[in-house]
Formats: sequence, structure tokens, C-alpha cells
Amino acid sequence: MNVILLEPVDNLGDAGEVVRVRPGYARNWLVPQGLALPATKANEKELHARLLQRAKLLSERKSDAERLGEILGDAAVTIRVKAGEERIYGSVGNRDIADALQAAFDVEIDRRKVMLAEPIKTLGEYVVPYRPHPDVTIDIKLQVVADA
Repeated sequence: MNVILLEPVDNLGDAGEVVRVRPGYARNWLVPQGLALPATKANEKELHARLLQRAKLLSERKSDAERLGEILGDAAVTIRVKAGEERIYGSVGNRDIADALQAAFDVEIDRRKVMLAEPIKTLGEYVVPYRPHPDVTIDIKLQVVADA
């Protein structure tokens, strides 16, 4: 059975491709999950319209991310934490960084896109990448200081 993929599927193909799969796989998994449609002329036209709409949406998201990059380009954020000598009590995670950015610049930050390899557990200065779009990366200067 031929199907048109709506989303990328591992070991099968990318969105927009027409692939041949077993009828049961298409009927029981791909179509109910919204990953594919049967390959018919009407569905091909619908797919073409969806791909145009998706391309427009992706370009809008990229331009929004670039504007956010201009706002946060030279962003320096200070987070105050309780600390002993050089070590802090607890840790600073991506949620703390996102909250500090939202408070400082009044912009919406998705905490899942703050690319923090591991939580920060020592005082100091850090550069943390924020990736609002796969093509746009913003380096945020973060300073973790002890609370007085």
C-alpha cells in the first residue's frame, strides 16, 4: 500500500514522501497516529497545501527567533542563589534560567530550548546556548552569584 508521510518517520522517510508499506502498518499505525495518508490524488493535493502552509509557518518561526536573537543578543542575566564557599545549595537549571530571562526582558522563553548540559552547581560566569529555532542559537551570558 502506498502512503504519503505527513511527518518524518524513522527508518521510513521524511514528510512529503510517498512510500510503500504493508497495509496493516498503514491502517493500524501510520494513519491513526496522523503520520500518513493513503496515496490518492486528493490526498496529494491536500499534502501540497499542507506543505506550503508548514513552510510559511516555519519561516515565521525562524523570523521570530531571529528577532528574539536581536533582543537577547547581548543578554547578561544574574541569578542569585544561596551558597557556601564556591558551591551553591541545590543547583541552577534550565527553568531558573528561563524564569530569569522572562523577568529581565519580558519575553516568553521555552525552558526546554535552554541547552544546559547539566545543572550548574558552582558560582561563576557561564555562557548558556538558547535555541528557539534549529537554525538560530543565542548565547546567553549567565552569572551565578551568592545571595547576600
